[in-house]
Amino acid sequence: MAGIRIERLVTSGTFSLDGGTWEVENNVWIVGDDEEAVVIDAAHDADAIERALGGRTLRAIVCTHAHNDHIDAAPQLADRTGAPILLHADDLPLWKQTHPDRKPDGELTDGQGLTAAGTELTVLHTPGHAPGAVCLYAPALAALFSGDTLFAGGPGATGRSYSDFPTIIDSIAKRLLALPGDTTVHTGHGETTTIGAEAPHLQEWIDRGF
Repeated sequence: MAGIRIERLVTSGTFSLDGGTWEVENNVWIVGDDEEAVVIDAAHDADAIERALGGRTLRAIVCTHAHNDHIDAAPQLADRTGAPILLHADDLPLWKQTHPDRKPDGELTDGQGLTAAGTELTVLHTPGHAPGAVCLYAPALAALFSGDTLFAGGPGATGRSYSDFPTIIDSIAKRLLALPGDTTVHTGHGETTTIGAEAPHLQEWIDRGF
């Protein structure tokens, strides 16, 4: 698509859940053109995200899930830009652990379409890492924004509260492996991958019944 681009900003902070805290680096994805954009996962540093936007109109702050490291900068960024924070309702219990006095502005639902610079991103509900985890699929860009559902090397972690391994494998099998193999997967942490690169070893887990 002419004019639209995908930008990656890496921010640093902490992830806290179940009484533990870990240092993490997060990918913040900005999808847009020279005039407007959406932010996928406002992690850690509202100042850095605002600088990366460079004065563009922010249409939405999309949360792939509500672990604190993916949403901690969202209210501050929303207050500065006027953009709505969007989250799947199943992740509200997690959201409230980080922001008990600030609700998201709108809900994400499976199959919902969001527009960034004239390009549609479709919401795919992919529970497992978190109950309300979603991915965003932009077929015109051959791009999937996977949050912590799928990484280079396999599925997201499921060893903590609100997560479930069979559920995340089912989500990946039914929602993500059906996408074209050349779809680039823009992950919540680490490097990008493709559906085709991840499919063989994911299929092994599916064939074994998890």
